[in-house]
Amino acid sequence: MALNENQNNIVPKTHPRYQSLKFRHKIIDGMKNLVVAEAGLIAHGRGECFDYIIGEKTTKTAKYAIRAAVAALLIAEKPVISVNGNVAALVPNELVTLSKLLNIPLEINLFYYKEGRIRAIKDVLKKAGATDIKGINEEKMIELEGLESNRRKVDFIAKADVVMVPLEDGDRTEALKKLNKKVIAVDLNPLSRTALWADITIVDNIIRVIPKMIEIANQLKKLNDSELNDILNNFDNKLNIQNTLDLIIDHIEKQKVEAFKILK
Repeated sequence: MALNENQNNIVPKTHPRYQSLKFRHKIIDGMKNLVVAEAGLIAHGRGECFDYIIGEKTTKTAKYAIRAAVAALLIAEKPVISVNGNVAALVPNELVTLSKLLNIPLEINLFYYKEGRIRAIKDVLKKAGATDIKGINEEKMIELEGLESNRRKVDFIAKADVVMVPLEDGDRTEALKKLNKKVIAVDLNPLSRTALWADITIVDNIIRVIPKMIEIANQLKKLNDSELNDILNNFDNKLNIQNTLDLIIDHIEKQKVEAFKILK
């Protein structure tokens, strides 16, 4: 969904924040169409703050995590990608492309339930070309143990061995781990419960992660399971998060120096 005519008049493509504002309006439009919960706007803004401190780019540590994540999804017997409103609003086409490329179902799973939201998200995914969508039939749902929020209601996730949870809340990540599932998280906050509990944490913006995963998936699909396992065995999530924090500190230090040069 592109910026509408009025928004384009307000925000020219030469504006230094054009890309950020473009995706901000996707979230706003998603809220108007029931895809995004009102609280999703706050979550998106919070993510933007973290994106600033990683330099609004895919770092080398994020690339390591993306490579490990794709390898894990390729090896998995029953992988699934969890989808909430913000993800559906921001990268529906890319998400469906990745789903088809890896032959992985998409499952709608929401923290904030509202009449019509699941249908609205399903329609967005179908418009993007999705054919394997879970989480839309109440009768097939079961409840995850140890979880009280609406996210406890799951479909294919209940039997999945690897669950990718972009823009997730920490409660369900903990619950999934306690059920011995491998969790892949996409979270711009490297110190969130989701980031710390996950097996593979991609500290990056979802709008960059999914296209990068598609690129890496096309490369790794040529490898055998032994080679894919080598990628996973050489990935240390705790160390990668620590290295990400070091990159953030370095970036802020450089920004501080540049800012005070301008102020002189």
